[in-house]
Amino acid sequence: MKPCIIIPVYNHEHAIAQVIARLKGYGIPCLLVNDGSSVACSKVLEECASQEANWLTLINRAKNGGKGAAVIDGFNAAIRLGYSHALQIDADGQHNTDDIPRFLEAGRLNPEAMILGQPVFDESVPKSRLYGRQVTNFWIAINTLSLAIADGMCGFRLYPLAAVNQLISRTRIGQGMDYDIDIVVRLYWQGVDAINLPTAVRYPLDGVSHFKLWQDNVMISKTHARLFFGMLPRIPQLLFRH
Repeated sequence: MKPCIIIPVYNHEHAIAQVIARLKGYGIPCLLVNDGSSVACSKVLEECASQEANWLTLINRAKNGGKGAAVIDGFNAAIRLGYSHALQIDADGQHNTDDIPRFLEAGRLNPEAMILGQPVFDESVPKSRLYGRQVTNFWIAINTLSLAIADGMCGFRLYPLAAVNQLISRTRIGQGMDYDIDIVVRLYWQGVDAINLPTAVRYPLDGVSHFKLWQDNVMISKTHARLFFGMLPRIPQLLFRH
């Protein structure tokens, strides 16, 4: 197992340095994907990458393309560099980095599975986001005909890159906030098992969220619809799997 960390970053200059500091002790190479951030954020990322050049690699996107576009750029770089697994984590500090060893151990024991964070929220979670993800998880259960994926929106997860490479080389994955949902369902369709690990989540360290309530919910709804119609011809395969 040869893991790396992928962090998509868009204007989280106040939180990213703290996130990087928390990751340093694990000794895992990290790919920072600057998704067309502001000058201020880009400067912070350049400084971090320069100071921690032995384990940080900065990938700069010319303009903002969305979370999915940034993570997929990270996947492609990780695959080229020969990593076997990629641990995705958000840049705003909401994820509990103390759980990284648990994710890596689960990946070591189940190298072909995706290890998905199952959020344990505190009082900081916005109620609109909480209810929205309950609806999302309902549709994920329909689109996989299973309860295998406990939470399809948590951005703290470990991917087997061989399976990811197979998927992204032939399928366009959601480029924005629909990405997390789209990729887990499609990986499940591809035969990748899901292992769910409870992990504490808080919102967010720097007070910055790029989730656009109406715009992103419309995008996510369209993704659920596409996945539903993609699920229909897969019904026999999914039922046989169970």
